[in-house]
Amino acid sequence: MGDPSVSVSDSQDPQHAQHQNSRQPQIRPELRGWDGPWKGLRAMVTGLGVSGFAAADTLAELGARVVVVDGTDAPKTRRDAETLRLVGVSQILLGEEHLSELPLLDGEPVELVVTSPGWRPDSALISAARTAGIPVLSEVELAWRLGPRPGATKPSWLVVTGTNGKTTTVTLLESMLIHDGQRAIACGNIGVPVLDAIRDPEGYDALAVELSSFQLEYTELLSPLASAVLNIAEDHVDWHGSFEDYRAAKAKIYENTELACVYNADQRVTEDMVAEADVQEGCRAVGFTTGAPGPSMLGVVDDLLVDRAFLANRAHQALELAELADFGPLAPQHLIANALAAAALARAAGAAPDAIRAAVQAYEAGDHRIQPVAKADDVLWINDSKATNPHAAAASLRSFTDVIWIAGGLPKGVVYDELVREIAPRLRQVILIGTDSSQLRSSLERHAPGVPVIGGRLREDERRSELDASLAGEDGVRAMRTAVAEAAKALAPHHTVLMAPAAASMDQFASYAARGEAFIEAVAELMTD
Repeated sequence: MGDPSVSVSDSQDPQHAQHQNSRQPQIRPELRGWDGPWKGLRAMVTGLGVSGFAAADTLAELGARVVVVDGTDAPKTRRDAETLRLVGVSQILLGEEHLSELPLLDGEPVELVVTSPGWRPDSALISAARTAGIPVLSEVELAWRLGPRPGATKPSWLVVTGTNGKTTTVTLLESMLIHDGQRAIACGNIGVPVLDAIRDPEGYDALAVELSSFQLEYTELLSPLASAVLNIAEDHVDWHGSFEDYRAAKAKIYENTELACVYNADQRVTEDMVAEADVQEGCRAVGFTTGAPGPSMLGVVDDLLVDRAFLANRAHQALELAELADFGPLAPQHLIANALAAAALARAAGAAPDAIRAAVQAYEAGDHRIQPVAKADDVLWINDSKATNPHAAAASLRSFTDVIWIAGGLPKGVVYDELVREIAPRLRQVILIGTDSSQLRSSLERHAPGVPVIGGRLREDERRSELDASLAGEDGVRAMRTAVAEAAKALAPHHTVLMAPAAASMDQFASYAARGEAFIEAVAELMTD
């Protein structure tokens, strides 16, 4: 793309009409549009979750012959299967016995696979499909290939990925667009499938699309108006196989972008991704930073969020978008960064500065994202269960000093040394939950040797106590009550008890939300004792 610190076409109007030079897909390029050759196509959908259901429903509506495969045979999947049968899905196979061999449709092999994001590339069905030369697409690419229903508004695609902050950014972006008077919807990995959005009879002016690395893994080509990578840190290495493969999946979001590639100027790796991307002619690189911005960037000057990218005299002027005070009493650095990224995308779609400010003022942090739970005796209790990796936990830990840190869980193949080295001066005590948080304990012992650590010992460790066993037990609610009780013993004025696990939750809880609720309940019980 050239030097991403400057505009490729410095005179480019940010509200220009769409180019006609976008590249076309190489895999089954004829499968485009609602009038494409879908009828009779033999298609397999893997997974009967939200996105899989939408994919099967859409393909059936297009007249394709569809087989759905899901390893779970539970009441909900059976109910969803019955609904899909009613709309014309040919065959639904539920149960683990169907996960090892590609199914046949009408006695013939399938011609296309649309996969849900949870299915790993090395899973038996995906591997078999690729070996057989059968195209494997994400439901996101299926949505892009189809486009809006005939007669509906054609939306601009504004796409977001990153290790952390995706949902916050997309939620803010949706709000900015709506405050600007545009018909917009947050969709993708945020919960509403993109296929449901593009099938809306009226259509949308803009789609704020959250994309995970899993979805991008199976996406050949999109054509977004603007794209953004918020940050990159080691995560999901177990799923992708290596950090390099994870980075490569994320970088695909910039390919074929039309107007603006938005990157994190405080993280060089995202800038490098833009430089490497094959974009449309005239596409610009737009940075965001929590410091003072240069030309073609958004950033912060004197407690103001400013735009030096989407205005004519960006070399010498900055346009005020919002004030830090508009966030309310708690404005962590990473929230400011997410808001700037969202603002860059919104400005690319023509949103006015007043709409940016209104969205920031209206923003309320979601549950389990640096969520204040209680304040008593000058001690703040914070729930950040959504911090499921070291990068997310670091964002929380940077926001507070004198921290009693509750952490631990499934590490997902990451390492903790860099995180611990950075935040060690802020720690006053660490309490480790999780069935095996020994890796995090080991990092703490090496890089924060003066910080007391409770929990995280392996089962065979002779020093493992009954307390360690409670924190590491499969009963997550009990483990969290124990952790909160231990934190209470170490409290002093001005301390913050921060539950930011830096790990996934599935070893002890059904989800990160369940883990967060367990923390909230444990703190409430403590306060009423």
